[in-house]
Amino acid sequence: MDRLQFEVPVRIAQGPGLPVEEIYSVVQALDFLQDWPARRQGPVYQKAFNACFGATVDVVKTEDACRAFMAFCRVSGLMASDMMAPRKRGGESSALQA
Repeated sequence: MDRLQFEVPVRIAQGPGLPVEEIYSVVQALDFLQDWPARRQGPVYQKAFNACFGATVDVVKTEDACRAFMAFCRVSGLMASDMMAPRKRGGESSALQA
């Protein structure tokens, strides 16, 4: 398995009635985040972007980048209703800490 691939794809829906998309990797998450409107880029967006970028240069674990991206999707209302977060393994994720 590619080191940047998410263990479970992140399922998002960009609006009611729109098809659900699956984000399978850090690279796909970064592509999605780079297209996010600048006027809607807040602190949760920045944490997700930084975590995903950090994963591409081996500074952040892929699992932590996934969790940060999922937090962004949840806060932004993008998370598909059938998406369940994977359970944490161990302590608090460093990518999600302020």
